[in-house]
Amino acid sequence: MTDPTTAPGADGGDALVTAFNAVGADYLFCSSGSEWAPVWESLARRHRDGLPCPRYLDLTHETVAVGMATGYGLVSRRPQGVLLHAAPGLLQGSMAVHGALLAGVPMVVGSSESTTYGDGPGQDPGGQWYRNLSIVGGPHGVATPFTKWSTEAASVHTLPTMVTRAAELAWRAPAGPAYLNVPLEILLEDWDGREAKPVVPPGSTHSSPDEVDRVARLIREARNPVVVTETAGREAGGFEALVAFAEAWNIPVVEPDSAVCGNFPRTHPLHAGSDIGPWMDEADLILLVNCRAPFYPPSRRPSTARIVVIDEVPQRPHVVYQVLFADQYLEGNVAHTLRQLAKRAKDLDEAAVAVRRTAQDERYAAERAAADDAETRAEARQQREGVDPVLVAATLRELLDGTEAIVVDETITHSRVVKRHLRTAGPDSYFYVQGGLGQGIAVALGVKLAARERPVVLTIGDGAFTYNPVVPSYDASRAYELPLLIVVFNNRVYKSMNLNHRRFYPDGAAAETGEWLGTDLHRLPRLAAFAEPFGMHTETVDTAQALGPALERALKAVEEGTTAVVDVLVTR
Repeated sequence: MTDPTTAPGADGGDALVTAFNAVGADYLFCSSGSEWAPVWESLARRHRDGLPCPRYLDLTHETVAVGMATGYGLVSRRPQGVLLHAAPGLLQGSMAVHGALLAGVPMVVGSSESTTYGDGPGQDPGGQWYRNLSIVGGPHGVATPFTKWSTEAASVHTLPTMVTRAAELAWRAPAGPAYLNVPLEILLEDWDGREAKPVVPPGSTHSSPDEVDRVARLIREARNPVVVTETAGREAGGFEALVAFAEAWNIPVVEPDSAVCGNFPRTHPLHAGSDIGPWMDEADLILLVNCRAPFYPPSRRPSTARIVVIDEVPQRPHVVYQVLFADQYLEGNVAHTLRQLAKRAKDLDEAAVAVRRTAQDERYAAERAAADDAETRAEARQQREGVDPVLVAATLRELLDGTEAIVVDETITHSRVVKRHLRTAGPDSYFYVQGGLGQGIAVALGVKLAARERPVVLTIGDGAFTYNPVVPSYDASRAYELPLLIVVFNNRVYKSMNLNHRRFYPDGAAAETGEWLGTDLHRLPRLAAFAEPFGMHTETVDTAQALGPALERALKAVEEGTTAVVDVLVTR
């Protein structure tokens, strides 16, 4: 069997595919561009000859390609390949690339340009590069602000190692996308077959025992400590390590509204809800665990609490303005740090622990009672038309119980309702889409690609739904057999925008005349109907009585391998 990387005619396309093999990429998420013909030819030869290569996904929109790589990376935590088209394709996918940066997902994004414009030797790249596609400074200049690292591959002979370097940088903390501009002429250039060294997982970094001991003493001396976390669960083993740490020390855990994944079981008695406000004056020690932006406004400093930051890279380079008020840092692998601190939970003041545990038990009971009361009132408020959003989330929770479902959330107005009433409780059970609306379906598809054995549910607002590239997303779902349950919280309005208008101008002209611009979505057709041409299961629900049966039918369709879209007309 002939290896195409050493056979006559091997070119930059073979170099790139070989490099992604070395990186260990399972997939190449591609939104097609004409520059990738050398890659397609290399893949075709490998498929013909039975040689290894990443699986190629042919996707019809840049946001779908990047979003699926993001969803896959959230679960796998390993870098994948993304191929876009020139500078325009990069620009089209840039919101999703920025979202991957915020979500901390490693990937290597590539696109291309021409460097000869038809005036050089070799094959003609095509006039489109000269007339339409090129951009001053190259696409790597465009990508710099929303990637970890961005550069141009200058030679086919260094191309494999450049891909390796991009993957290594993308994988290391803080993980995120790296970009490589690969000119078409380099992809078409003859390659000598030298391969990239395989990429190995990053090594672990740890705080010293003395540093951990000092923090353990602070915790032991604290009367009213609290953990605040946004992304502890995003790190491998972080969810389980945080549970063990909190239980060992009997410390409540707050997941603020800025939390972007499941970090701690919402069914655990030590879960202290989403509001950091009460702790600002009451806590004497705040442990910020993978928490990039805990206080808002940033100048809002806790009254008396000392602050310990536990994070592998506390100062996020991509965050423009970040205030942590740290008194001490524990830098290094967060799961390892939490496990080391849990081992030091000895010689505790049992009386102080009992006092704070009693207070937390009361808080937890009050929160559960308030949530249960909200669900009871939602059932009692059943109207002739529309469903209370609390009832949607509560019904989903009941139906998903015991299924190990993963929830991807792209709601805005209803995000707190989703978190509070779905009560996800396991590792990798909840992800909130980052960086801008319009990526949710793609991210959910990527999550499903990485966790085919688990049900994946996308909760999404009607406004966010209309931002999504719906047709390309449904095409990917059907083409690659990735069934989702999509539940639309449809209030027929851009509610967040409307609320801000009312907040900024409570007595303005719009309040006087009722002319609320930029918010009305009543004119949209039935949102579920867009799935019908793809043979998917669709339901539109406008009464509480119809909600449960509709969701049950939808879940059954998903179990049988078909994406289901349930458009729920909610009351607010």
